[in-house]
Amino acid sequence: MAGNTFGNVLKITTFGESHGAALGCVIDGVPAGISISTREIQLELDRRRPGQSKVTTARKEKDQVEILSGVFEGKTLGTPIALLIRNQDQKSADYAKLKNIFRPGHADFTWQQKFGLRDFRGGGRSSGRETVARVAAAAIARKILDSKKIKIIAFAQEIAGIVSQKFDAKVIEKNLVRAADSAAAQKMEAAILAAQKIGDSVGGVIEIRIQNVPAGLGNPVFDKISARLGAALLSIGGVKGIEFGVGFAAAKLRGSEMNDEFISLKKKKTNRGGGIAGGITDGSEIVMRIAVRPTASISSPQKTIDSKGKAQKIEVAGRHDPCLVPRIIPVAEAMVALTLADYLLASRLDRI
Repeated sequence: MAGNTFGNVLKITTFGESHGAALGCVIDGVPAGISISTREIQLELDRRRPGQSKVTTARKEKDQVEILSGVFEGKTLGTPIALLIRNQDQKSADYAKLKNIFRPGHADFTWQQKFGLRDFRGGGRSSGRETVARVAAAAIARKILDSKKIKIIAFAQEIAGIVSQKFDAKVIEKNLVRAADSAAAQKMEAAILAAQKIGDSVGGVIEIRIQNVPAGLGNPVFDKISARLGAALLSIGGVKGIEFGVGFAAAKLRGSEMNDEFISLKKKKTNRGGGIAGGITDGSEIVMRIAVRPTASISSPQKTIDSKGKAQKIEVAGRHDPCLVPRIIPVAEAMVALTLADYLLASRLDRI
């Protein structure tokens, strides 16, 4: 099965299913001599971990990472790094009734059509649980970004139609929804719990800001950094759209309004392009937003069909996030980190 490997120079291959024995990844292309510990990887995994608050799934997973290879005495060896995270709290019985029924909004039907069989327990490989391996790998990629002082900040810009009006990076990890506006965060949390109470879910928008990115990352024409970042973020289940800079609002502007005028070699008057021009970074802050759909797994009654095409009614049991946004944020950061680290390593070959 293709499609499980990401990257050109820094390559990761993830493996595992939601209710299997474990998930993990193999990371190749990491230079030797980078300091890394299980504690540093664990810090990132704990941000994504299920069961961390009342607005996330009740599934209790410790998500403890094991480094199997590629690291010796706290430093990378330059050889493939294998990371493993064991599943401990899977309850497959919750999905027994779904064996021959296709859940609306899920990959059940499409996977069955493609492969002729599927792991129906929690969505198998198509589950958001797969992203635990990406976050683990990105903890190592972040060390490469740290060497260039590149910083990634992602936050809930909107949930259930409630839009943040302020930006304070200090409060993002101090509220349950990871918003940068404390007042909006309280309203977002209330909206999530209200939807959960009636067996429904809500979606939102995540904004991602990347600071201190050097100019010159990205390759024309099919390997633009915007194209790769878009592919990376759209590979996350539940992400339905992406925009850079002013995004879709650009369609309403004139060229004189959209263009970012230069003040100096290192400064522009505006940043409507979001820090990317011609698919190459211009040294400005990269700004992008992703749209996240409401969680597909809801306990409200829905209509669907079974594997024989017969009409069925379904109420999805199990433990699910009433809003994906808070836990997708560290995953989005992870995919950005993996993409940028890959470009940084590749950029060493751009000039002689």
